Amino acid sequence: MAFNDFFAGEIATELLKQLLSISRKSCLCKSSADNLITSIEELLPIINEIKYSGVELSAIRQSQLDRFSETLRGGLELARKVLASGRWNVYKNLQLARKMERLEKQVSRFVSGPMQAHLLADVHHMRFETMERFDRLEGRLEQRLNSMKIGAGGWVEEAVKRMEVEEEAGLGIFNGVGLDLGKSKVKKMIIGRDDLNVVGICGIGGSGKTTLANEICRDNQVRSYFNNRILFLTVSQSPDLQQLRARIWGFLTGNEAMGYTNNLFVPQGKLQCEWGSGPRTLVVLDDVWSLSALEQLIFRIPTYKTLVVSRFKFPTPVVNEVYNVELLREDESLSLFCHSAFGQEWIPPTANETLVKQIVHECKGLPLALKVIGASLRDQPEMYWASAKKRLLRGEPICESHENKLLERMAISVEYLNKKVKECFLDLGSFPEDKKIPLDVLINMWVEIHDIDEEEAFAILVELSDKNLLTLVKDPRVGDAYSSYYEICVTQHDVLRDLALHLSNQGDVNERKRLLMPRRDTELPREWERNTDRPFNAQIVSVHTGEMREMDWFRMEFPKAEVLILNFSSNEYFLPPFIDDMPKLRALIVINYGTNEAIFENFSVFTNLANLRSLWLEKTWVPQLTNPTVHMKNLRKLSMVLCKVNNSFNPSVIDLPLIFPRLSELIIDHCHDLIKLPSSICEVNSLQSLSITNCHRLCELPADLGMLKKLQILRLYACPELKMLPPRIGELIGLKYLDISQCFNLRCLPGEIFRLASLEKIDMRECSQIVSLPPQTALSNMKSLRRVICDDEVSWQWRYLEKTNPNLYVQVAEKCYSLDWLDG
Repeated sequence: MAFNDFFAGEIATELLKQLLSISRKSCLCKSSADNLITSIEELLPIINEIKYSGVELSAIRQSQLDRFSETLRGGLELARKVLASGRWNVYKNLQLARKMERLEKQVSRFVSGPMQAHLLADVHHMRFETMERFDRLEGRLEQRLNSMKIGAGGWVEEAVKRMEVEEEAGLGIFNGVGLDLGKSKVKKMIIGRDDLNVVGICGIGGSGKTTLANEICRDNQVRSYFNNRILFLTVSQSPDLQQLRARIWGFLTGNEAMGYTNNLFVPQGKLQCEWGSGPRTLVVLDDVWSLSALEQLIFRIPTYKTLVVSRFKFPTPVVNEVYNVELLREDESLSLFCHSAFGQEWIPPTANETLVKQIVHECKGLPLALKVIGASLRDQPEMYWASAKKRLLRGEPICESHENKLLERMAISVEYLNKKVKECFLDLGSFPEDKKIPLDVLINMWVEIHDIDEEEAFAILVELSDKNLLTLVKDPRVGDAYSSYYEICVTQHDVLRDLALHLSNQGDVNERKRLLMPRRDTELPREWERNTDRPFNAQIVSVHTGEMREMDWFRMEFPKAEVLILNFSSNEYFLPPFIDDMPKLRALIVINYGTNEAIFENFSVFTNLANLRSLWLEKTWVPQLTNPTVHMKNLRKLSMVLCKVNNSFNPSVIDLPLIFPRLSELIIDHCHDLIKLPSSICEVNSLQSLSITNCHRLCELPADLGMLKKLQILRLYACPELKMLPPRIGELIGLKYLDISQCFNLRCLPGEIFRLASLEKIDMRECSQIVSLPPQTALSNMKSLRRVICDDEVSWQWRYLEKTNPNLYVQVAEKCYSLDWLDG
């Protein structure tokens, strides 16, 4: 619809009629409605002047003004909603009032009073007098419009989004709190590094990325460096790439009108071409969601820089350097929350200081959470605040505003994922807040329930990390073909965990795919107990309690459960009887967060776990594994971390191949009472990976270890009492990886090691007693060896082999000590 038709037709009449009705009937929207009426009535005579002047609008002006008309059309729909809203629906009326205020501000800024419209009319009157004067006035108009920071994602629609961002910035991080460090680092990348063509700002949703980008654009030093040549564009999830490319090209070439109207002049392809030098220019691409879209919006021009703002991490070749937005410190969080909740930067004397600080703590430094939750609690009574705290602890929204403005906004990041990756994200809600999640636990769980292999599971983990939906604790071994996942952890921001819980806990409790307890409690949820008359169809069940006795459990049926996670904190723990009613259970994860190893009761439930494939035990006493008691014929992976195991491994009573006939991976980590392995382990012919790490009292390995013909991975990391490897280790014909690092008292490598024809990698860092190797002639038979990690003292002996084995790489290790595992 043409702009003139809009103002001359029924829409304008109807809109003014609705606004007049709102002015009379709605107290909350009266001010906005009156201002809109004034603006439109002042604009109408000037539009009529253009209409009857006989001058035809140019295509670009017609297009721009058509967009403005569509914005007012949306205003008409908004006006109708205001009139239709019931007077007692206070919350909805407040929302509508705020939208009316935003619409009023947009119309006011667009019109900029009658003078802006007069300027437009003057342009049309004078275009026939002189082209020079027209060009000059058009330049003034474009400059005026650019000052409104209108981008390419839609003329007035973009301005609306920019206003919302600036409004949030005003309430979000005020007086520079939380911004100074980020501004300093980003400015150094933009104006201090000529070698960086594309830089980025990255962080989770609501962390203040766009606010930081706006502050960069407003910074006087940045504006001076680029001579005010700064363009801010919002890309979004479904961008019009042709229009964005045209907008950038027009801005770079100084012909923005061409950029709006004619894409034929824009170079085709990904715009990765080299171009001559020009004036310094900064283009900010906000809210970028895909690498393919980003690649089409980048120019490689010496004086042109691109600042990419995204929730995702893009590869280094595309984005040269990235600043990860840091969350607010405790004092900054409290100030921001108080600003939203009380209108001041401190806790007022009338407020419950302890309660306020507890709620602030639950926001975990996320600006959007602090702002939204603070605003939701403003002027509410103390009992409402107490209820809100409990709901936050359970990972539930405290009100409709919290759900819509925080959780639903954060959910955008998740909805963008493919189905399998999204399911893996939702699984993260199964673990306690503020606890590190062992990577091995996640990988095992995903492999069992999502029908993927370990490599794909790890790729999904990296994707979630790149999209800032979890944090992969940095470790130099992450991603290595033989890395030990149980030593690597994952963390997640509490708001993201709340989102996973929010999305998982919808619908009938008996039909949920995940049955989760969001926080540790003394008893099971009452909602579960009320629905025990029907089976629960959950695939994942997660229980988080303190000490549990037999009487604390009630009967529940789980015909479809494949994963059971028991998180608890106590010295004694009665295993849930309903394990008997989990016929499809494939993965059992038991983690004790108490200070001492927990003693199990009701261990007999393990006799019925015929389909169990993965068992993780952490900080527990492992019951004695006697043959009649336990028979896990399908168990593939057994992990015991920080456990008491010596009693369970009594060589006189244990027959491992009978108990675990299909075991392929055994992990024993930080089990300090382990002195020797039972000899029967050598008869587990299916074993492919054996990891005994951080077991400081282990002093002896079975002499018949060479019987494990399928063994591919042998880790004996940080076992300082181990003084020798069994001579028959050379019979491990399938061994590909040997890790004996930090075995400080290991005196030598056995001469038979040269028989390990399949060995690809040896890690023997910090083995200070090993000062010489077997004869070079013997070692030269190890044709498959590709990598050796060792200390400098023996590196020269290994490097001698590089002459006969050009594929061998000898790496001198740097000493690295970590106590991260202590931080649960």
